[in-house]
Amino acid sequence: MTGSEIGQVPHRNFPPECDSVKASLNYSSLLAIVHAVIMRAGLLKSSRSAVRSSHLANILRPRCARALATITNAPSHEYKPDIELRTPPYPKLLKRLEEVRRVLGNERQLTLAEKILYSHLDNPEEALLSNTDNGLNIRGNATLKLKPDRVAMQDASAQMALLQFITCNLPSTSVPASIHCDHMIVGERGADVDLPESIKGNKEVFDFLESAAKKYGIEFWPPGAGIIHQTVLENYSAPGLMMLGTDSHTPNAGGLGAIAIGVGGADAVDALVDFPWELKAPKVLGVRLEGQLSGWASPKDVILYLAGKLTVRGGTGFIIEYHGPGVETLSCTGMATICNMGAEVGATTSIFPFSPGHIPYLESTGRASVAQQAQAIAGAASIRNLLRADKNAHYDELITIDLSKLEPHVNGPNTPDLSTPLSQFAGAVAKNDWPTTVSAGLIGSCTNSSYQDMARAEDLVKQASAAGLAPVNDFFVTPGSEQIRATLDRDQTLSTFEKAGGVVLANACGPCIGQWKRTDGVSNGDKNAIFTSYNRNFRGRNDGNPDTMNFLASPEIVTAMSYAGSTTFNPLTDSITTPTGKSFRFSPPTGAELPPAGFEIGNPDFLPTAGAPSPSTPVIVSPKSDRLALLEPFAPFPSGDLSGLRVLYKVTGKCTTDTISAAGPWLKYKGHLPNISTNTLIGATNAATGEVNVAYDIDGSTSGIPELAQKWKDQGLEWLVVAEHNYGEGSAREHAALQPRYLGGRVILAKSFARIHETNLKKQGVVPLMFANEGDYDLIEACDEVETVGLYDVLKAGGRGSVSLKVTKRGTDDVVEIQTKHTLSEDQCRFVLAGSALNLLAKMKRS
Repeated sequence: MTGSEIGQVPHRNFPPECDSVKASLNYSSLLAIVHAVIMRAGLLKSSRSAVRSSHLANILRPRCARALATITNAPSHEYKPDIELRTPPYPKLLKRLEEVRRVLGNERQLTLAEKILYSHLDNPEEALLSNTDNGLNIRGNATLKLKPDRVAMQDASAQMALLQFITCNLPSTSVPASIHCDHMIVGERGADVDLPESIKGNKEVFDFLESAAKKYGIEFWPPGAGIIHQTVLENYSAPGLMMLGTDSHTPNAGGLGAIAIGVGGADAVDALVDFPWELKAPKVLGVRLEGQLSGWASPKDVILYLAGKLTVRGGTGFIIEYHGPGVETLSCTGMATICNMGAEVGATTSIFPFSPGHIPYLESTGRASVAQQAQAIAGAASIRNLLRADKNAHYDELITIDLSKLEPHVNGPNTPDLSTPLSQFAGAVAKNDWPTTVSAGLIGSCTNSSYQDMARAEDLVKQASAAGLAPVNDFFVTPGSEQIRATLDRDQTLSTFEKAGGVVLANACGPCIGQWKRTDGVSNGDKNAIFTSYNRNFRGRNDGNPDTMNFLASPEIVTAMSYAGSTTFNPLTDSITTPTGKSFRFSPPTGAELPPAGFEIGNPDFLPTAGAPSPSTPVIVSPKSDRLALLEPFAPFPSGDLSGLRVLYKVTGKCTTDTISAAGPWLKYKGHLPNISTNTLIGATNAATGEVNVAYDIDGSTSGIPELAQKWKDQGLEWLVVAEHNYGEGSAREHAALQPRYLGGRVILAKSFARIHETNLKKQGVVPLMFANEGDYDLIEACDEVETVGLYDVLKAGGRGSVSLKVTKRGTDDVVEIQTKHTLSEDQCRFVLAGSALNLLAKMKRS
């Protein structure tokens, strides 16, 4: 398993500075080239925290409502982003890579993922040589303590992240950071109505986020500016960057060669306060792409196919690294789509090597200097090249996909890994008794809202319109950003959609995150099918109706299905009868990768605020607010093992973060832990009865799960939850860990955990334990009493040792012992002992 062909970048694409780059190029020469590019672009400053243009700090932001964004021919102000703050610190990273080579030896062949990760290590020698057989077995064993370059936060998760950061009493963030208001915008009647109403309804939260951003020097992208991941791709992502984002689809930025990892708010705080962020060194799954997509096949089909092959757990503990000759045939935004849905297979992140497709994208988004520096680095010999894998890099697992043979896929319902080739989908509909009528089609979202996505969908709409056809079901379009929306507006793409009957929603997450108010008469309990170009399709996620089946597909397939109105339709082979009785068949869609006339900025009111931190800016949280509440520290771990725990609930089946902490209308309470905790586990299925959100107390009385948890908390009873595989699958929302902790949860016992959620639990002082023998799941039931044996010793020993559980069966003296496994690191043990990672940070700051 080698990477001999990985990330080959033709020298014809290099700037003049790189013509002399040869295999003998040393670090000093390479640094000199990068330095020359920086100087030529006027980017070199004395500090990465240099003050940005002062006039930008005084932009007046619309506070109560914003009109639908429109193209502005004469912007009210000139927006000049600080490109230096948006450029990875390449000289620093190259020097750190040289140090990594010194530690591991120049003969060591590294993958691209390893190069970028290790170049961000706080202490390479300590991380790479500890517990790794002197560096021979790093993957899966080493604990990497990393210093990310940047943090991005969306509005729902930023609230809790900032509430935690505020307790650190620092004047500014230690790394560049941004806030993106996208999750709390409802999709219903169209952007011109939905956006002002959503801003008005969430004014308190948006004002809090904006004031905190101003106080701490964080770039604030207001409601309507766009979806976090599309905005990050357009502005911040860059080859070689390492970024943390408080959203599970942060790996979208890997489409532009960045290591971008989804985390909870407490993890983001590590980076914001300059505390090393910890990650168990991932293994690397190589995906070799051969051939070239054609016809109806799209980048979305690559990841839909791969999700079916890997399942929702198959990528856990891995970074997915794409390579091979097929890479150079993909657009930058197509690569981003593929990386985006790596979250659906549990991967730590996904990444593509720097390739020719990145250059025009960087240039078209105002970052030509970044492209030039990346080209200079990409021209270096493999051993000194930060942006591609070494020639003989080894992958722990290897999958090959021939793009030329790939056909469109449809994934779902209710799980993103149930993958069916389109040619077989009609048979699957009949076999599984799925609905045969499409009730709605929705294109866009962070996964598929690029210019190319929309252009290809527009091509199909034009074909159908010319034949006199219109969508037979509701058809919604979500642009990914104001830049995309404005460009599509200028190029008449939006008018094409609207003339066909499509509804253009705000530049926000909307229905994808559950912010969808349906007006088509579908009620809760009505069995129906929707087709979306989204990334996640858990039961009830989009509209709150557990009987809505969401089938994931490319924007092209979703668009075609909306014209047929039938789930059994195959646009590659089937025809539609026109109003005049003629037979119409779609031709394969086409669309430009980038807008020929360039991107439009759009409404300047949607550009971010920028400027130096403003310490005098007040950040006010009213004690009477039901949307925001300051955090109280959790109690530290007792000086001994836990005893008297009760099993609050035994879950059967899939238990996602949506199950544990629902989104949709609950997003409004993300900044108020007591209020949002009233939705804890309301989607969980009782293993004993099959009921959803029905918990049984010790006396046999029933209630909702959060009600019983609150009752036990009031009685001083602490508890645990028992679950099956991949507990916490889905988003990065740390509320799924905070809420159980707030209500008295101390342990989660499961067959396995999703990576982000397992880390979030530890950060909040909740101990995740796994069954050593999965069959022992059958030995423990709701209301059993549990005592930990050895847990305190493990915590004091920094993770060394094992933990067992002494389980006293409910209403009897019968005792069973359950052996467990854990993944607690030394630092994570310190988090748990302190009560939470935030408690530990505060303690360290005081000392």
